[in-house]
Amino acid sequence: MDLRKLKTLIDLVSDSGIAELEITEGEGKVRIVKFSQASQPLAYPAAPAAAASVMPAASTEAVPVVQGHQVKAPMVGTFYRAPNPSSSPFVEVGQSVKEGEPLCIIEAMKLLNEIEADKSGVVKEVLVENGEPVEYGQPLFVIG
Repeated sequence: MDLRKLKTLIDLVSDSGIAELEITEGEGKVRIVKFSQASQPLAYPAAPAAAASVMPAASTEAVPVVQGHQVKAPMVGTFYRAPNPSSSPFVEVGQSVKEGEPLCIIEAMKLLNEIEADKSGVVKEVLVENGEPVEYGQPLFVIG
């Protein structure tokens, strides 16, 4: 199944009331499950004293705000910066990219999917380490 079909199916699930979709095409099988932050169960400590010892102190540090366009993962899989372990990365911080240029690969279900820049600009930041698992919609790159 090609990347465009997967993106269409993911958009269908995210825009509708469907919680789960499973498609079998030939020998390939795709299952898309939508999770909502609101539907995740929350665990609360049993007593207020326990809450004080479990909860970390509030941080006064400012969270850095990412400036620029974020390229997000179109699927769940494993993030790779290069086409193979012995090659150099597709892009480096500070490098100019054009729309449609490959930025990375996400391996999903033994398929290697090239992720392309959806905007031209300069790569400001790589937000994921090589070989890390990524989630659908997770920011991968910042392009400015």
